[in-house]
Amino acid sequence: MNQCQAAARLRVALGHLGQPSARAGVAYPTSGAVSPNSFHPPQFQYTRDNDVLSLEQRNFYEENGFLVIKNLVSDADIQRFRDQFERICRGEVKLEQMMIMRDVSIAKSEYIPSERMISKIQYFEDDKELFRYCTLPEILKYVECFTGPNIMAMHTMLINKPPDSGKKTSRHPLHQDEHYISFRPSNKIVCAWTAMEHIDRNNGCLCVLPGTHKGSLKPHDYPNWEGGVNLMFYGIQDYDENSPRVHLVMEKGDTVFFHPLLIHGSGWNKTQGYRKAICCHFASADCHYIDVKGTSQEIVEREFMELVHRLYGIPKDTSLKEVSRYRARLVKGQRISL
Repeated sequence: MNQCQAAARLRVALGHLGQPSARAGVAYPTSGAVSPNSFHPPQFQYTRDNDVLSLEQRNFYEENGFLVIKNLVSDADIQRFRDQFERICRGEVKLEQMMIMRDVSIAKSEYIPSERMISKIQYFEDDKELFRYCTLPEILKYVECFTGPNIMAMHTMLINKPPDSGKKTSRHPLHQDEHYISFRPSNKIVCAWTAMEHIDRNNGCLCVLPGTHKGSLKPHDYPNWEGGVNLMFYGIQDYDENSPRVHLVMEKGDTVFFHPLLIHGSGWNKTQGYRKAICCHFASADCHYIDVKGTSQEIVEREFMELVHRLYGIPKDTSLKEVSRYRARLVKGQRISL
């Protein structure tokens, strides 16, 4: 296969593609108040200088690695994202530009066009309606606090955590998002994660380990769960189980911004409803790609490329870096190196 043919096939394939919280009552800053006269000490590592975050918010993110902004995305926008998701579920939207994930507990014989069949949509950047999330001024206003003014949308997801089948496969093990990311530096990357409805521990809210963003990327592997584990739901193998945890109870439109090294996960959905959230990983346009071969991230590249090779015949030696570059979209400022 020559390089032109390989590139064409890559484009086609990528187009298809509970423990009680020790700090459950912790208060976290959520105000978006501007603090124009705040003095910003030079020791800030994880936030950029601007007048969007108050000094209290900035200090909180620096110390904890996450920040919740209440009622950031409007009900009208949330409803538009929900309506588009439902159109996708009904088969009214072509899926060539998205990757559809299903819970491991659902048998293939049960596949029918419905909400029940989709646990996650990845790579929706070519769906104009869903990608609006990544261009919302209210989202980018805060993203810029972490990335600076030149912003790339790097990875998109709409998560539809299903009611658990009884096997607890709807939970997501504690992990670091950087395990899946083939670009650096970490401190210029942030995830924006918006609740599309009320989310609490009953339907599987996010659980974060504050301050763990100050550490390094840890080895990940599949957890040993009796009920099964969803594809690429890797978990950290050596975290401190006694570390304080915060369970993020959120209302529709609330948005949490968090660092890619922050250890986090989510519980299983004990309700009969589907818990929805929409999110995007953003990065500064002057970040750079890395080669994950020979690192703990190689398992991600290998399993992903084995999947698309099996489904679409894409060469297994295609890199995670190539996938990321193909999917990246400029949303503000200038595209530099990503």
